Amino acid sequence: METTTDASLPPPPTLMPWWAVGFPLAGLVAVLVGLAKFGSVGTVAAAVILFGAVLAAVHHAEVVAHRVGEPFGTLVLAIAVTVIEVSLIVSLMLSDAGDASALARDTVFAAIMIILNGIIGLCLMVGGVVHGEQRFSLRGASAALCTLAALAILTLVLPNYTSTTAGPSYSTSQLILVAVVSLFLYGVFVMVQTLRHRDYFLSAEGEEDHGAIPDARTTWTAFALLLVALVAVVLLAKALSATIERAVLDAGLPLAVVGVVIAALVLAPESLAAVRAARRNRIQTSLNLALGSALATIGLTIPAVAIVSLVLDLPLALGIGAKSLVLLALSLFVATISLGNGRTTVLQGAVHLMIFAVYLFTTVVP
Repeated sequence: METTTDASLPPPPTLMPWWAVGFPLAGLVAVLVGLAKFGSVGTVAAAVILFGAVLAAVHHAEVVAHRVGEPFGTLVLAIAVTVIEVSLIVSLMLSDAGDASALARDTVFAAIMIILNGIIGLCLMVGGVVHGEQRFSLRGASAALCTLAALAILTLVLPNYTSTTAGPSYSTSQLILVAVVSLFLYGVFVMVQTLRHRDYFLSAEGEEDHGAIPDARTTWTAFALLLVALVAVVLLAKALSATIERAVLDAGLPLAVVGVVIAALVLAPESLAAVRAARRNRIQTSLNLALGSALATIGLTIPAVAIVSLVLDLPLALGIGAKSLVLLALSLFVATISLGNGRTTVLQGAVHLMIFAVYLFTTVVP
């Protein structure tokens, strides 16, 4: 006897992983009971929950983004990640453990170095080892690198050479201008990537298969848990901010290490996704994730931090030093060459990873 299915019935809700539900709720509980105040064990537990809440927030943002489609999906994910990053930066800027006026600069610069050299280098290395030579759309990579170079130089280098105020800071009017320019360039890039020139960012096989679109119930549940996760991240970051800075300073490490930790924490989910895509011979997806994250880091984080700085009258130093300037120029130059012919190999990945290793070492040992 044949069975028929009722097409009018909605699809069954998609089951969420336990950690995507558990960590946001555990974060709220940790905030309510003041877990970070219960000595070293409480601090470590709160840090683990914070990391899990970040992963959960990005997961739920991806679910919502998949449901609403482009270009709104890209914006949902980028805004969620920006809220996490800005909350961590501002929480540390407001703490009294040390001079954190350069924390936004250090975090943005760390994100660029992690993405251009760490993530891209690892993706090229993994893809090269597993698949040999991989191919991608040269036009999409060129558009992203062009925008990234302009944003990086305007936000991290130009402040050292303006004369209205002594570097490495912008004056109020200059900071507003750069914030508007950063937001405008990121918005134009999102429009190009998702609407006008989508084919620039697609693999040779065309559209990527991202799986079934989540149903409405799953989407609304993910949206609610996304809000819970973001609240938990913001409040836990505030509770842990002073402890993190004191630990870094007591260990005799430069405060820039805090920026590396924040950037690595925020970029962890997308880093894992990019490497997995490279292993599946989807290097185009890897590059889209990596370069898109770098652009969102500058294009959204800098304007948000600038607004907070102006409203709360917090000092904000953006200009990087000579050593960082050399590493930034080298990274952009090498990325332009290694991604300049639409093909990748193990050698290119090795070069990026070695630059990243030098960056990490010289951050700890200036």
